[in-house]
Amino acid sequence: MAKKEHVSETQATQLLKVNKVAFTEHPYEYLEHGGAMHSAEVLGLDPFTVVKTLVMQDQDAKPLLVLMHGNRKVSTKNLARQIGAKSVEPCAPEVANRHSGYLVGGTSPFGTRRAMPVYIEETILALPRIAINGGRRGFLVQLDPQVCVQLLGAKPVQCALAE
Repeated sequence: MAKKEHVSETQATQLLKVNKVAFTEHPYEYLEHGGAMHSAEVLGLDPFTVVKTLVMQDQDAKPLLVLMHGNRKVSTKNLARQIGAKSVEPCAPEVANRHSGYLVGGTSPFGTRRAMPVYIEETILALPRIAINGGRRGFLVQLDPQVCVQLLGAKPVQCALAE
């Protein structure tokens, strides 16, 4: 009998289970700097439906999470304007790891070490399902994007730039 690859629990999957969220697990071969485009390719998914979790910070170094389509970039200018910040920039990897409790490349918006405001590109919410990091490198979970609003209080923003 073929052994199904099982991914051990992460903070993210524990949080989803406790909240009775329906999700499917999708482990894949992690590639350093491969990003959402790589995971979409190996899992046969549309990169538009693979959502990256980006740890950013405002001008006061206060952390925030941005959920963005895998094939789009964040306009930090547009984002800053919409959230009432002077500026927004990506955190350095070691700072991002400290804020989220995850390693960069395996950051999930669910079960982060620190509670942070979450912003989601509004077009993501129109998708029936998304694939998002499950709390480990090489591990995505598929679920309804509304879960990001219900569980994380994610606020819709318009800050996508074509990649």
